[in-house]
Amino acid sequence: MQRATHSRYRKDIRIKPERPEPRPSARACARPDCGKEGTHRVPRSRDDLHDHLWFCLEHARAHNESWDYFRGMSEDEIRAFQDEAVIGHRPTWPLGKRTARSRQGNGNYEDRFGVFGATSEPPRPPERRITGVQERALDVLNLDASATLQQIKARYKELVKRFHPDANGGDRGAEERLKQVIKAYGVLRASGLT
Repeated sequence: MQRATHSRYRKDIRIKPERPEPRPSARACARPDCGKEGTHRVPRSRDDLHDHLWFCLEHARAHNESWDYFRGMSEDEIRAFQDEAVIGHRPTWPLGKRTARSRQGNGNYEDRFGVFGATSEPPRPPERRITGVQERALDVLNLDASATLQQIKARYKELVKRFHPDANGGDRGAEERLKQVIKAYGVLRASGLT
């Protein structure tokens, strides 16, 4: 069984039938001695390339053969035009300039990979993350979280000398304190802070 190819439901529904686009009125060739239709557009002058003349094919060819865009320009003007043509005659500026102006509106961002080069704030050293055990060990040594390796070692040596049993005549309180200092220093060493 074969279906009908012309179904009444498959018709193209349009409100208005398509009309052929009106053809623009024929232009006459811009040469006064020519009566042909001007079908080819050519620029009138290099100063205004958007202003055109319309020529027939023969006169458009003749115009293009005699056309010299750079006529009347010096070598420096031609070189400057060629340099600007590389970037499409758009304004540009060297990279790295105008940084003060760009910093005004850059907001509060962090350029971790240094893509933008200049940042609004000087780079800060990464903050050291400290666990609770490390914090208690630093408290035993009476140091804060920003203590350096040299400060930790110096404080450890100082407290060991102060609480050593030979220096305290066998005092049990000093001995307990010495055990805490040694244990705290061991925790810091094991965790990599020293």
